[in-house]
Amino acid sequence: MRCSRRALDCVFRRFVPVALGLLLSGCSSVAYYGQLAEGQWQLLWARQPVERVIADPATTPQLRQRLAFAEQARVFASEQLKLPDNHSYRLYADLGRPYVVWNVFATPELSLQPVTHCFPIAGCVAYRGYYQQGAARGAAALMRQDGLDVYVGGVEAYSTLGWFDDPILSTMVGWGDERLATVIFHELAHQRFYVQDDTEFNESFASFVEQEGTRQWRAARGLAALEDVGAAQREQFIRLVLASRERLQAIYAGPLDDAGKRVAKQAEFERLRREYREVQAWDWAGDRRFDAWVYGPMNNAKLLPFGLYDQWVPAFSQLFKEVGGDWLRFYQRVEALGRLPIEARKAALARLMASL
Repeated sequence: MRCSRRALDCVFRRFVPVALGLLLSGCSSVAYYGQLAEGQWQLLWARQPVERVIADPATTPQLRQRLAFAEQARVFASEQLKLPDNHSYRLYADLGRPYVVWNVFATPELSLQPVTHCFPIAGCVAYRGYYQQGAARGAAALMRQDGLDVYVGGVEAYSTLGWFDDPILSTMVGWGDERLATVIFHELAHQRFYVQDDTEFNESFASFVEQEGTRQWRAARGLAALEDVGAAQREQFIRLVLASRERLQAIYAGPLDDAGKRVAKQAEFERLRREYREVQAWDWAGDRRFDAWVYGPMNNAKLLPFGLYDQWVPAFSQLFKEVGGDWLRFYQRVEALGRLPIEARKAALARLMASL
């Protein structure tokens, strides 16, 4: 990146007051948006060009190998997948912490309807992000005092949708090579196209690009299609959670009084744990990676992130087939879908799903 830190500081100082002025025009706290601005600035300040980090004698061989692989995937993303060709993921930032942000999800006690938060760029989303874990926990505690179900989850990577040059983060480099490449594809897809106020569309689109991009990336390197047993188990787990969420939805919409709904809610969480144990014992060969999540405190908000990333993936897969695997034509069709009113968009996606 050719911009000096002094020049970057100047740009950021000009941008932040304007952005905060837009953001604070709503009923939101100055403190919250202040920590967003400070956290993003610290991340930008920590960036270095990947080639400089690779050439640095102090860089460990493991990090050097990871970054070199990531750069190969980055070139493939632009040249073959037709994703944005910019400075994103050609920079590296060491954050010195396990997550870049912590997202706080919240719902009413007897509802799966998320408490949403709206932003000028990203639109309305079902969480608030915090760059410090303590701040996220503090916000969660206040929400609990208001009677909400709350869940705090760490995030290892995110996209600024092209507003800044997103770096490869130290939170990402502990992953295997395959996952590092897929996340780059996923986040660049968000930069390629994004629709405000439709998380399911955005995440399903990016997930399809990630999956198909990874398939092509492996083929280009002469590797066989990946048989990911862990992915199959993850899909089983997600189906269990989604089924539990549907049953909870029926409970909350049903005729029970609030006391009865509370009892049924806890019984449903115990059912989810029981079904998880049954599936795990049947064919998971000792895989216990979801144990901490399942056996930890359970509430509505903890279920919110599930299903957002894959609801419409088959529809995008069908769309890709219809254009003969041409990425540019595929993106044109995706953009046309994105311009539709949300209900018409969902209907079009449902038709694509039905034509599989």
